[in-house]
Amino acid sequence: MDSLITASARALATGDALGALKRVALRDDPPALALRGIAMAQLGEHPRARELLRRAARGFGAHEELARARCVVAEAEVALAMRDLGGSPRSLAAASATLEAHADRANAMQARLIAVRRLLLLGRLDEAAAALAPLDASGLPPSLAAVAELTAAELALRSLRTGAARAALARAHEAADRARVPALLAEVAEARAALDHPAARRLIAGGEQALRLDEVAALLASDALVVDACRRGLRAGTAWWPLARRPVLFALARALAEAWPGDVDRETLIACAFRTLRPDESHRARLRVEIGRLRALVTALAQIEATARGFVLRPHGERAVVVLAPPIDGEQASLAALLSDGAPWSTSALALALGASQRTVQRALVELEADGRVRSIGRARARRWLSPPLAGFTTILLLPAALPIE
Repeated sequence: MDSLITASARALATGDALGALKRVALRDDPPALALRGIAMAQLGEHPRARELLRRAARGFGAHEELARARCVVAEAEVALAMRDLGGSPRSLAAASATLEAHADRANAMQARLIAVRRLLLLGRLDEAAAALAPLDASGLPPSLAAVAELTAAELALRSLRTGAARAALARAHEAADRARVPALLAEVAEARAALDHPAARRLIAGGEQALRLDEVAALLASDALVVDACRRGLRAGTAWWPLARRPVLFALARALAEAWPGDVDRETLIACAFRTLRPDESHRARLRVEIGRLRALVTALAQIEATARGFVLRPHGERAVVVLAPPIDGEQASLAALLSDGAPWSTSALALALGASQRTVQRALVELEADGRVRSIGRARARRWLSPPLAGFTTILLLPAALPIE
């Protein structure tokens, strides 16, 4: 490796992308192409970076499998930054195995962390936790240790383990400080700030109370009967009843919980559950059926009693009833939460992350665009969607597939 390639690589390691480009900008040999691609990625020019990295991988010969594996890892990280989540993870796994076989422990760790971060974006937290558990960043460069701790902190945040998240972020800050990479320090600072931002709202009589993540975790771990509008379900301690696929039952539970300890009249319940302002006898009959189903679901926690004008929720013993609402309102709250990171997302990547069809996501994006809450760049298959960050709020609870509180 010549002196210019070595100097460029050292500049990239410290986050000096422009310094790296100055040394190799006019060269087209595979090592220079790879370094140019990484530098362009650090500058935010992701499509150009991907093109350069692919050219570099093709330029390395069959006997240079280590160099080609490094290009594959770098391209996978660019794809992650572009929120291109539709590719197969097999090539990244093969590259990681090649790097391990050549004793390139640092780049092998980078490949595994990219795979974990992809799983986190897709909301597959159990798989991410299993993949992250055996990884050991000790003895690796401080910049890589900082990324590993940031990944662990994100998993802990998505699982509402705020104590573990704070500890991981403290270690990430220490490692980023040793690495002296400004971008890493900024990322750690942003993650730490999310812990102090409102993450949800507790609806109370006549108003609402903003809650931080640690306060949300404490509430969910309490004995209260929580109607969780962030995840669409009921929670009491460690017990969880998902109602995302039973919207009528969830609408009834939320209406009863918001009125607790008072009752709710039948017309209001029908309007909430069936979305009609002109109820007839068929609606009232259906309401009785759905109330019976909800009563059977919560029988271990509370009773639903009929009153002269409607129904009332009466929890057993001294158990309180709490409604936990998202920090932002709207049917597209989860979509807005994914877009709030400021990165460009494709429709297919959003559909993968939300577990919805592309057509459903497209309709929601059109509605958000009409309201001025998102914007698009590019056309056809190159079209990407962006949204400005939701300043002052953390949207952890709106993202897909949080782990249950234990």
